[in-house]
Amino acid sequence: MRIKTFLGKIGFVSLIFYVQTAVAQEKISGTVRDSKDREAIPGANVVIKETGKGTSTDMSGRFVLEHKGSLPVTLEVSFVGYKTKRLEIKKSGNYTIDLDEDKVMLSEVSVVEQRLSDKQKESALTVEAMDALAIKETPAASFYDGLGSLKGVDLTAASLGFKIINTRGFNSTSPVRSLQIIDGVDNQAPGLNFSLGNFLGASDLDVLNVDIIAGASSAFYGPNAFNGVISMTTKDPFLFPGTSVSFKTGERNLNEIALRHARVFKDKKGNDKVAIKFNAFYLQANDWVADNYSPTEQSERGIKNPGWYDAVNRYGDEQMFDDGQQPRTYPGLDRFYRTGIEEVYLVDYNTRNLKLALSLHHKFSNERELILASNFGYGTTVYQGDNRYSLKDIKFYQNRIEFRKKNKFFIRAYSTNEDAGNSYDAYFTALRMQNALVSDNAWGERYRSFWNSFEANTAQSLPKYPTANWFTERELWLQQYQEYLAYNQDTLRQLHNRNRQRVDQFFGGPLIPGTRQFDSLFTYFTSRTFAEGGTKFFDRSALYHLHGQYEWDVKSYHLVAGGNMRLYVPNSRGNIFSDSMRYDRFVVDTLPNGRLVYDSTALSYNRITNFEFGVYAGIEKKFFEDKHKFNFTIRLDKNQNFPFLLSPALSWVYQIDKLNTLRVSLSSAIRNPTLQDQYLYYNVGRAILLGNLNGVDSLVSPENLQEYLKKNQQGRLEHEFDYYNVAPIRPERVQTAEVGYRTTLFDRLFLDMNYYYSWYQDFIGFNIGLMIQADGQTAIDRVSSVQAYRVAANARDRVTTQGFSVGANYYFWDNYTLTGNYTWNVLNTATDDPIIPAFNTPEHKYNIGLNARDLKLKSTSQNLFGYSVNYRWIQGFLFEGSPQFTGSIDSYDMLDAQANYFVKKWKTTFKLGGTNLLNNKVFMVFGGPRVGRLAYFSAVVDF
Repeated sequence: MRIKTFLGKIGFVSLIFYVQTAVAQEKISGTVRDSKDREAIPGANVVIKETGKGTSTDMSGRFVLEHKGSLPVTLEVSFVGYKTKRLEIKKSGNYTIDLDEDKVMLSEVSVVEQRLSDKQKESALTVEAMDALAIKETPAASFYDGLGSLKGVDLTAASLGFKIINTRGFNSTSPVRSLQIIDGVDNQAPGLNFSLGNFLGASDLDVLNVDIIAGASSAFYGPNAFNGVISMTTKDPFLFPGTSVSFKTGERNLNEIALRHARVFKDKKGNDKVAIKFNAFYLQANDWVADNYSPTEQSERGIKNPGWYDAVNRYGDEQMFDDGQQPRTYPGLDRFYRTGIEEVYLVDYNTRNLKLALSLHHKFSNERELILASNFGYGTTVYQGDNRYSLKDIKFYQNRIEFRKKNKFFIRAYSTNEDAGNSYDAYFTALRMQNALVSDNAWGERYRSFWNSFEANTAQSLPKYPTANWFTERELWLQQYQEYLAYNQDTLRQLHNRNRQRVDQFFGGPLIPGTRQFDSLFTYFTSRTFAEGGTKFFDRSALYHLHGQYEWDVKSYHLVAGGNMRLYVPNSRGNIFSDSMRYDRFVVDTLPNGRLVYDSTALSYNRITNFEFGVYAGIEKKFFEDKHKFNFTIRLDKNQNFPFLLSPALSWVYQIDKLNTLRVSLSSAIRNPTLQDQYLYYNVGRAILLGNLNGVDSLVSPENLQEYLKKNQQGRLEHEFDYYNVAPIRPERVQTAEVGYRTTLFDRLFLDMNYYYSWYQDFIGFNIGLMIQADGQTAIDRVSSVQAYRVAANARDRVTTQGFSVGANYYFWDNYTLTGNYTWNVLNTATDDPIIPAFNTPEHKYNIGLNARDLKLKSTSQNLFGYSVNYRWIQGFLFEGSPQFTGSIDSYDMLDAQANYFVKKWKTTFKLGGTNLLNNKVFMVFGGPRVGRLAYFSAVVDF
């Protein structure tokens, strides 16, 4: 499908766009800010005293009032904890209104109201928020890392440059069940269908606030908002003009610099007309090293095995060989593994990230705004998905055009393009390099042959070799053999090492890092794509998105309607997806026996496109003095490969009184299978990962093969394999029931708690199966080949999860806050369904913190300082990734802290902090690096 065709389908979306006819009236608009730090105040009340007509400021502190009478009028602006300000308005225009804190009032009313966003107050869903103040106070190295301290939020670090945010389970290093948006724009990489952390995101200087909406949210945000939404809002250049620069340096050679510049141009009447905003960010650091050489949980032997073992971060040692159940023929051989190559010699740990953003904003007289924005991301980091990958010189391009009137309508179009650059699969590189010398099977056969020729006699002469009769006392002989192996472990290890060296040298090895042979093979494979026999990615995928929405009021009802469409254009040239080269096949000859001889000519790459669209509508009504708010939303989605799907949501928010709120919601979500679920064809070495639009036949389970391998020679020959099929992939659905309660006690203690229960239907996971060639005539070669496949598949049974979280903030002495939160998540379902659930989430975790702000060393000083400390504990859990990276994560804890000092004269904030200050070397994902301490020092200057 051509892009032109796609854009031609926007007709139904354009119906959403409604041009409102202006009437003659005075418009008063502006921004309400804190007079001390100039931060916007959302939720402030703005009222025309003479008429009583008023409104509240939005998340950016903005307000618009329409007055049909004559001027001047008196504007009253108020907010909890601030002195009410009255302003005489003599003419229409845009005003900036700064409010002063009222510390007397703060001692009498709930201080927590200052920090609650409108979305938190109004939403029936669970919303966790990080505002500009929280970003300043976080002890984490960046605001994105700081999100991990919020209630119900899981932060996973696959590397220093790649962090993942998730909520409510099913966490992974490929977070396809969460949606990440910046200013309404999906931040995902088109070929991956998920966001690479904050790699293409905003810098701390430009982030106004972050809302994390937990739970099923398709009706509100679309089909990818399955487990939650990370919604970031950047600073409006009209509201936040000026220049800011930040510098940061720290451990691991961390160096970071960022620049934000925004400028506003006014018309002849002094009204804001045009604004530009520019952001630049650059980071470099030495990444954490993945050097876990413990045995994988799939390894048949442990670290003490003389014949080696399968280590987590050593690749190419996964293939296990044995003596074919013939210990008398191969005495002492038992089980052995190939040598492998450690990850530290295969990836670039020099993390780099460059982000550039430029936007142009034009305001029209009727508060409508046109935005043209462009973003660019570039860098190198380590990514962990099904394998470990070196993302090298990867690039992202994102362009957006939007026309909007805040709280009324918007129409937004954007595109995202990616270029994998020089990225490659580190795991598969090790396999390719080893197999360039010799195939696994040939290496294993030579190893057995050399053992029999050079080491068997020595092994048989070692102490405690079995004395029982092999034919008449078989069980006793095997028992004695196991005792013999254990007793002679050290000596057998020496024999294996000698035999390994002999075999490697026979095939032109061993592969030693730093040698010319190693470097030349590494360069050869990482500079060629998969289609060319290498391990380099080719991925220039793109997505094109169009979204429109309109809001209006009919009497006391608030209505919303909208729609969107998206076109995915994957482009991997057969390296990741099944968009490989197409051939024209034709007959060139006929043999005497009548058999036809064919040849083929390459035509072009098999282009894949994937189109989807959705429409939605919602209605909201408040009753009984606005204490009860009901909302019903319904959404209809369609993907070209799947049927129409509905996502309804119903909610009720009860404002019991000023300090207590009850919320109840029934929500649903759908998740279309990703491009990888549909079209993937990717060899990761240990297995081939398959998309599954059409189903897969004749697989054997790994357990069935293990049964075969445990049998003796005769048992292997008589073994019957159980074959099964996997049905084509279907969309995944979830329904969630949730209840939440928020209260303020003693004017200072804020509590927010929620419980949810979710039902997953057609849960998308994967099925691991084997295609085997089982036509051999002996116990050793009956199974002559085995190819593992990981196939995208749906669970047969309904999967259920539930969870509870509670957060508490205690505000005391005006400037101090004691924080804490606890989260419980559990996967309820226990079935024999072959789908691996990959819940990947701790059952229990908690955070405890202390924050202090706006403190003075002297009462007369204009300089301010503050600090924060946060402790978090995460219970151990099973992490299920690819076959290589599935294993247990131990429980761990971290202590983070920071201190900041603001020098008013210099308009500079200095910050000294660190994460994981106790330097606990912890694994957050199985197969990932040990994450240690990262101390840093930063300075932010506001010009």
